Amino acid sequence: MFGKETNLDLVRQLHDGRKSFGKIANELGLSENTVRGRVKGLLSSGSMQITALVDPAALPNHTLAFVGVRLRTMDFMGKAREFSRLRGVISAGVVTGRFHLILIVLLNTEFGLLEFYRDEVGTITDVEDCETFVVYGSENLLIPYIL
Repeated sequence: MFGKETNLDLVRQLHDGRKSFGKIANELGLSENTVRGRVKGLLSSGSMQITALVDPAALPNHTLAFVGVRLRTMDFMGKAREFSRLRGVISAGVVTGRFHLILIVLLNTEFGLLEFYRDEVGTITDVEDCETFVVYGSENLLIPYIL
């Protein structure tokens, strides 16, 4: 869906989530109906979401962690889908390097690392091991709030 340069230009304009379709249309030289139709197409295809993002450092009593996962199976995408459905998991990506998956996980005082590993990761088969990287500070790191 992003094959058209116009769609990428449109997504760049949507970075400011409060900009109207009319203003975007004027800046891109398109009609407002074209902008509205393309946004609808990008949303319905799953290529794009419009969502609020928060700075995890601004969330009291919350912790953001990256979790590296090594697997005993080669079904990396299937396991990424399984992990992505777990409580606290913002995203799961198949990566190169010593891990097969990298998870971005949001935790809080009621749902911490122990609960995540015991109650969530413990339900997934073929996990060889995990390593947790707690984020203590960041620049330009924004996440959707999912807890």
